[in-house]
Amino acid sequence: MKRETLIWTVLFVAGGLFLLYRGVSAGHGFGKAYVRPVRLKPASEPDTRMKLVDAAPKERDAVVSVPRTVGLWLSAFLTLAILSFLYRDNVFYKIAESIMVGVSAGWAMVAAGFWGAIIPKLIGSLAPALMRAWAIPDLKESARPNLVYLIPLILGIMLLWRLAPRGGWIARWPLAFIVGTFAGIKLISFLDADFVNQIRSTIIPLVVLTGEGRIDVWGTLRNIGLVFGVLSCLTYFFFSLEHRGFAGRIARIGVWYLMITFGASFAFTVMGRIALLAARIEFLFDDWLWLIDPTNKRPW
Repeated sequence: MKRETLIWTVLFVAGGLFLLYRGVSAGHGFGKAYVRPVRLKPASEPDTRMKLVDAAPKERDAVVSVPRTVGLWLSAFLTLAILSFLYRDNVFYKIAESIMVGVSAGWAMVAAGFWGAIIPKLIGSLAPALMRAWAIPDLKESARPNLVYLIPLILGIMLLWRLAPRGGWIARWPLAFIVGTFAGIKLISFLDADFVNQIRSTIIPLVVLTGEGRIDVWGTLRNIGLVFGVLSCLTYFFFSLEHRGFAGRIARIGVWYLMITFGASFAFTVMGRIALLAARIEFLFDDWLWLIDPTNKRPW
């Protein structure tokens, strides 16, 4: 425990001294977010409303934004808190994890659920005049109340009945409807994407001809390799025939195809995670500490 405390103390002291050094030596400081005012409409129109957009420090009319600067420092702290899990599980990582889960759930409920579904689709279809005057000014003037949307409204109220102390069984009916409908829609999409399209992709000519009537060697080899790989993988999963002799050799080739596919898929996933890590490191070094300036947005 003392060793862990010593490590964290050294890290915090070193980090604090580095931030102090950056603040003193950089001349213009670091960790600041700049904004500049921009008109919502062209100058030729009478509307003079303005909005603040992100700006580089050297842009004209750029000023420091206190709220965005605070957000920048919070983002840096949460990024470092998440990266601290590389050492071991700690209280800072747990705080950042809880904030991320809570904010994600709140955003999904408010932005996606309330403002993305209930207001524009449900209430906007039942009371378009009210929504046009209150929240959706771009709603079509010709829109009329659609009473069909009373059905999802009733099902939604029934779903909330689960929060009541009694009568929770009422929520099972809309829940069963949601699960059944979702499963039916996804079944059709999965069959089309993972079954029909894959079959369609293998119905290709083994010999590819160019416009001049010549054989395209690389295209022919690609199609033959694709069809042979599909057949060899299917042979591996064909358990009604023992994998011996010729069938066993084809099935073994199918295993190689599967391993290459799984390896490429895993490598793609890893590269995606590395790209996210690189983006966070660039954020820390560029936007927060100003150690790098890849876009040349600062005058110093």
